[in-house]
Amino acid sequence: MIFTTAMLMDELQNYRYPANKIARMVAQGDIYPVVRGLYVSDSDAPGHLLAASIYGPSYLSFEYALSYWSLIPEAVYTYTSATYDKKKRKQFTTSFGLYTYRDVPKEAYPYGIQIVKEGDFSFLIAQPEKALCDMLYTISPVANLGAFESLLFDDLRIDHDTFEQLDVDRLMQYAVLYQTRNHKLLIRNLRRTR
Repeated sequence: MIFTTAMLMDELQNYRYPANKIARMVAQGDIYPVVRGLYVSDSDAPGHLLAASIYGPSYLSFEYALSYWSLIPEAVYTYTSATYDKKKRKQFTTSFGLYTYRDVPKEAYPYGIQIVKEGDFSFLIAQPEKALCDMLYTISPVANLGAFESLLFDDLRIDHDTFEQLDVDRLMQYAVLYQTRNHKLLIRNLRRTR
């Protein structure tokens, strides 16, 4: 279970010094600190379950989601998440893993997010189409359609077969929300090949 300091203070309100009790709980291994003000009850909690609690609002996206949905062949060990209106990239190194947070446009943020249940926990992750659009937002624009296809399949190493299975309507719906050259080239590519 995930706890904030405020939740623990409320639960321990009958103690004379609840902050001292929290420190003892950490020392005894009853709870484990994640970042300042955030604790978990299980030291083996999977890192992806903590991403939205560490910094938010956010959802898992970019490289992590592309790997999760098998769009790229690499395993990703950094929990990459999307935020909005934060104005800068944020990074947290914890005992549960490395977490990075990057902005996407506010207009695009609320779309294409899926809730995945895992045991007693759930987490937010971008649908595969949204993860690809988020990733394209972070990359410098390319010049033309040929360069775009090279970006997709050579640089990002997007799997051709998995890419072909993506929902074209969703991709188009999400891509127009970003208004970047890369997204315009994605739309042109989809219109030409599908």
